Amino acid sequence: MRMTLTLDDDLAEQLMQLTGQKTPPFAIRHALKDYLASMRKQKLLELRGQVQIEDNWRQLRQLDSKE
Repeated sequence: MRMTLTLDDDLAEQLMQLTGQKTPPFAIRHALKDYLASMRKQKLLELRGQVQIEDNWRQLRQLDSKE
């Protein structure tokens, strides 16, 4: 998707420095990916204590190896 953004020059420069990217489009893409990963992690952490998970991975692995 293409879009046009108007960014503060100082903000774009800071973003490029923090992300290590050389151009604003790459810096923005990098920052967006990091932000989305952070939000996904936060959503998962919010589920803590709400989902019951059985710790039976060893049994499942044994069943897979028998097949």
